[in-house]
Amino acid sequence: MKNGVMMQYFEWNLPNDGKFWKQLKNDAKHLSEIGVTSVWIPPAYKADEQEDEGYATYDLFDLGEFDQKGTVRTKYGTKQELIDAITELHKYQISVYLDAVMNHKAGGEYTEKFMAQEVDFDDRTKTVSDPYEIEAYTGYNFPGREDKYSDFKWHWYHFSGTDYNAANEKTAIYRILGEGKNWSQAVDGENNNYDYLMFNDLDLDHPEVVGELGKWGRWVSTELNLDGMRLDAIKHMDAHFLKKFMDEVRSERGDNFFAVGEYWKEDFDALQEFLDITDHKLNLFDVPLHYKFYQASQQGRDFDLTNLPDGTLVSQLPDKAVTFVDNHDSQHGSSLESQIKSWFKPLAYGIILLMEKGYPCIFYGDYYKMGDQESPHRKILDILLDARARYAYGKQNYYFDHPNTVGLTREGDDIREDSGLALLLSNGEDGDKVMYVGEHHKGETWHEITGSIDDEVIIGDDGKALFKVHGGKVAVWVKK
Repeated sequence: MKNGVMMQYFEWNLPNDGKFWKQLKNDAKHLSEIGVTSVWIPPAYKADEQEDEGYATYDLFDLGEFDQKGTVRTKYGTKQELIDAITELHKYQISVYLDAVMNHKAGGEYTEKFMAQEVDFDDRTKTVSDPYEIEAYTGYNFPGREDKYSDFKWHWYHFSGTDYNAANEKTAIYRILGEGKNWSQAVDGENNNYDYLMFNDLDLDHPEVVGELGKWGRWVSTELNLDGMRLDAIKHMDAHFLKKFMDEVRSERGDNFFAVGEYWKEDFDALQEFLDITDHKLNLFDVPLHYKFYQASQQGRDFDLTNLPDGTLVSQLPDKAVTFVDNHDSQHGSSLESQIKSWFKPLAYGIILLMEKGYPCIFYGDYYKMGDQESPHRKILDILLDARARYAYGKQNYYFDHPNTVGLTREGDDIREDSGLALLLSNGEDGDKVMYVGEHHKGETWHEITGSIDDEVIIGDDGKALFKVHGGKVAVWVKK
């Protein structure tokens, strides 16, 4: 969709009241009005306990329908409430992407005994014990579901590793031993092999596991009428499996079924290698750009803004880039905490929402609230979202040519008479820059719409004008 905008519609600190799917349904019209065209929703299936956000996955086939783990609903509500929310979102042409957590399982019903070997936490290829028998909660039979949708039962041999030995109550990283069993190889190279992340790690080289996850992908995308998925923790998952999984889901849902993966790494080369292995079948979140924003917000005027695009996914492979500022993984208190400082967020959102390339994703916590703290950024985000919908069209001209004052312009198109804009931002003192918006705009009066600057400018015969920005602020100029 032209100028589409994704919203990550959740954050870590949502209340465990079961009302979230109802809230999402009631918010559908408003989301459409502000220009949101898709929502990424949290893991919607049963976790190991009701208050869990969904990443401690227990039963992928229980969408808040069965009495399991002491609850029918999930943290967010019931299956029917979720279906109702998706139906309402589709009424407003908003696509829905489910967070798919397929790296691990938690909350097994019973223990099993099997051979395993402890490995070094910082080098998963290095063993630190002899093989010995352990006992772990790797047995899953989902008694509350009674084989509805799937009769598959999980056992120790469907996993490649675990982290708890119930026999001696020891916590460690255990590589499960058996015929043909090892860590997956097509994973990130951190810790020499980053297959293992947490809980019971799914063996994505096991044909029964591959088959069951493919079946689930086809089922859930049809059952919920999904438009796409956000794939969790893919740096820990076999890239060949992910390629096959997307092929399988798209065989059911069509080639336009969207997928974006969370490969949390700053290194562009690692992202490119993953995309190459998977034949570019997924988009990826632009984690390198997020960390550029993070560094810029930390360093203030000492950060050279001319370097902001370097090594980012949107600058190198723009068609694969989902750009974002913050999300649940980076927000304060998360395991990957790297939250952008508040002063810089309007600048960062100005870039991702008004630039030509990338699929921007705004964060629930930045638009609504984190915990009980209302976001201070909602007003500026409404302005930027409106500017994206109305003005951010046409050829882009890039002016990242000064360490503290940078900008870009969009020349507009023939379809929207008033389209075209100039974006300027500063991480230092007040700044200005002569920028080109197109000779077809000559003689027009432009003004700044964030409320930061009262001045007006007239576009010259050469299609240029001197645009201003206050220090530490973002300025957006459009035709008056």
